[in-house]
Amino acid sequence: MADWCPIAKAYNPLKAGSIDGTDVEPHDRAVWRAMCARYKPNKGVVGDPLLTLFVARLNPQTTEEKLHKVFSKYGDIQRLRLVRDIITGFSKGYAFIEYKEERSVTRARRDANKLVVDQHEVFVDFEQERTLKGWVPRRLGGGLGGKKESGQLRFGGRDRPFRKPINLGAGPTQEWGGDAGRSWDRGGGRGREDRHRNREADWGSRERRDYRDRERDDRRYRDRR
Repeated sequence: MADWCPIAKAYNPLKAGSIDGTDVEPHDRAVWRAMCARYKPNKGVVGDPLLTLFVARLNPQTTEEKLHKVFSKYGDIQRLRLVRDIITGFSKGYAFIEYKEERSVTRARRDANKLVVDQHEVFVDFEQERTLKGWVPRRLGGGLGGKKESGQLRFGGRDRPFRKPINLGAGPTQEWGGDAGRSWDRGGGRGREDRHRNREADWGSRERRDYRDRERDDRRYRDRR
């Protein structure tokens, strides 16, 4: 727990698919697809990755000129690329901005995140493709962040950092000690994941019982009336 960090230091699709980074098996097909992917960063991308920002959630109508005007106030821009569809030429809603100085990158990431540009609140973070080891893009089941509606949330990034895992306290080994405790922990299947599932099941059963009790009380009240 001492080395826990809300932001991923390396990209692991399995952990990225878990709200606290502790999943031991993929919970959706996209995570499995990302785990099987052998993605390599695009060698055609130029510029210094450490001086480059990723800007997303842009208005489809936002242009390169508008982005340059907005982000140049944080420092001198070396290169700006608004990603467009190669067939239609329409904006895909995200861009990469490379600055000339590191302090400009830091300032823009700090101050421009959630800035409203053309009626859209934009998301700003460091480029991940060339800086985060093991990176897998969203189109292959990876990525970071995402919307709840997509059913493919990814954690460990600025938008959706990991939540700190719940400290379940001392296990059987610490409570009882000796080989008996270790054997019970292994043989009984009471690992962290099993306890988590059992706890969720208990909460679900409790909620169902409460619902039935409320329904019974309501019926009794209506009958008395």
